[in-house]
Amino acid sequence: MEGAWDLTVAMENRNGGVLAAPSWLEVRHSGLRTLTGRFVGDGGSARPIAEVFYKDGHVSFKIPPQWEKEEAYLSFEGDLKDGKLSGTLVKPNGKSMVFTGVRAPSLWRGSEPVWGKSVNLLNGKDLSGWHTLGAKTNQWIVQEGVMKSPASGANICTDQKFTDFKLHIEFRLPPGSNSGVYLRGRYEVQVEDSYGKEPYSIYLGGIYGFLDPLFQAAKPSGEWQSYDITLAGRKVSVTLNGQAVIVGQNIPGVTGGAMDSDEAAPGPIMIQGDHGPVEYRNIVITPGL
Repeated sequence: MEGAWDLTVAMENRNGGVLAAPSWLEVRHSGLRTLTGRFVGDGGSARPIAEVFYKDGHVSFKIPPQWEKEEAYLSFEGDLKDGKLSGTLVKPNGKSMVFTGVRAPSLWRGSEPVWGKSVNLLNGKDLSGWHTLGAKTNQWIVQEGVMKSPASGANICTDQKFTDFKLHIEFRLPPGSNSGVYLRGRYEVQVEDSYGKEPYSIYLGGIYGFLDPLFQAAKPSGEWQSYDITLAGRKVSVTLNGQAVIVGQNIPGVTGGAMDSDEAAPGPIMIQGDHGPVEYRNIVITPGL
């Protein structure tokens, strides 16, 4: 049972249909007999589990609400059979949802990547090569080489999918706004108005809920800022505004808001557009060969 698990949860969407939502679970030993862990739901950040109960193939735990308005705990009950997890989780609002899960892949790379030719993902004129996600209205526009989300709306991602890559991306936020760059559509590098804040995984420079930046290299809101990101397997390095803030760290699993939990598959670059206005430009990717 110990280790990381990629989960898929059958959630009801706003139209009454079923949505396959990604989730993630990690179980570890603490001392002689106690199991602890971390859990990522369909949104929010990784949440600590004080104790995981496991006996005869059955696993269970409860954790307090995070961003939910309700006070009830989230309840998780599952069974491990033939190397796969399945079960039910009950959210703080009382809704019961079934899930399935498989062991997360290691994504270990035995050698350094060989890089291909760099490609600009924005043509500077329109949204060619990109598409929005979900039922929300497409608010994204391109003006003078800048891809803009003037107000909260849909997320957007590249048509093309990638495995290992180097990514350069520039962004600008008004005061108090928030966005994010999802690597392979699964791992969010936070984009937030974080000038003057302490380094923290949910602020600019962090891998949301998992990896804190070494220090806060944010500029004030309204200024153009830049990320240079290298992802090979799980190993990520992040340079914010020319300063290395994460160096060769492993991303444990999918972050809240991920597109899916199929970590072994290639995925797009996804940009969050549902948390406020944001602008992006000079999005250049160098894929691994």
